[in-house]
Amino acid sequence: MTENVPFLDLSAQQAEIIDEVLPKWREQFRSAAFVGGPEVQAFETEYAAYLGVEHVIGVSNGTDALELAYRAAGVGPGDEVIMPANTFIATAEAASRIGAVPVFVDVEDEYLLLDPDAVEAAVTERTRAIVPVHLFGQTAPIEALAPLALRHGVPLIEDAAQSQGASSPAGRAGSLGRIAATSFYPGKNLGAAGDGGAVMTDDAELAGIVREMSAHGSAVKYVHHRIGFNARLDAVQATVLRAKLRHLDAWNSARQEAAAWYGQILSGIDGVRLPAVRPGNSDVWHLYVIRVQERDRVLAELTAAGIGAGIHYPTPVHLTDAYAHLGYRRGQFPVAEAAADRILSLPMFPHLLEEQQERVAACLARSMRSALEPVG
Repeated sequence: MTENVPFLDLSAQQAEIIDEVLPKWREQFRSAAFVGGPEVQAFETEYAAYLGVEHVIGVSNGTDALELAYRAAGVGPGDEVIMPANTFIATAEAASRIGAVPVFVDVEDEYLLLDPDAVEAAVTERTRAIVPVHLFGQTAPIEALAPLALRHGVPLIEDAAQSQGASSPAGRAGSLGRIAATSFYPGKNLGAAGDGGAVMTDDAELAGIVREMSAHGSAVKYVHHRIGFNARLDAVQATVLRAKLRHLDAWNSARQEAAAWYGQILSGIDGVRLPAVRPGNSDVWHLYVIRVQERDRVLAELTAAGIGAGIHYPTPVHLTDAYAHLGYRRGQFPVAEAAADRILSLPMFPHLLEEQQERVAACLARSMRSALEPVG
């Protein structure tokens, strides 16, 4: 029987770090030091150095990280936050939790990243932030978005949840705006053994606000300067993240090699549109997303053949039921909408084998041939 190819395999990653993590976990259980403390502080310092930023604040998850970044940057009820229509819902959800209004715009067809011209057209006097989402593992067009944001006097707030280690000519994702948020959900390029996230900034004032707000508005125990909430990073997760951070560049390099191999073995398959990398970007391939016609049929056939595949994301956020109240209609963002009908995420993880990729390619080629064969 031919071996299945998983969409994501985290077990090999855990095997590389388990001998380092388990002794530290045993000590944490012995000392009962579970929240904050030296492991969290060490991870924050090490991740800040990796990104080239002044401040990293570890928090509970990526959605809380976004909300904290929005709040620290001054986004409030009724304010407009511009973001791409094709993103995970958390980008919008975090703004909605504040009472702000997500303003969706279309993306570039070539890269499926935020379209600067669409952003420009969406800016109003109520705009309080622009949110470039570094989608699928590569950075949004900061070189165009940064001067646009400066001209309108609003901050760039990066959603860097899918881009740990990615870079553009301007620097690493997470260091390119006034403030940034990321997620350490287990499947991310840098993932915890549970949930986690971080906020990153060079602004000491914003960092202080985030740190206070993530701990009930308190910098000193029982002294509360502002209304906050509980969004702290657990020490047990910081231990995993410290260990994985030391492997991140090597794992990202393995992803890049796998993406290059996909590029070779998929390039001759009719009907498959391969992903593109913006000039100057270093893509870390959080996801490998192709575009095909009859995507749902192709996905079903890959699944039946034991190939793990997914859709990221099947419905642009503006067309979800959750945001029906904003009044967006199908047809407003044609690039994002067309992509949502065709995108297909293939298996991608650092320990993916070439022979596994070749099996993916063979199954995909069979599926695409059947789509092109005449009926009758």
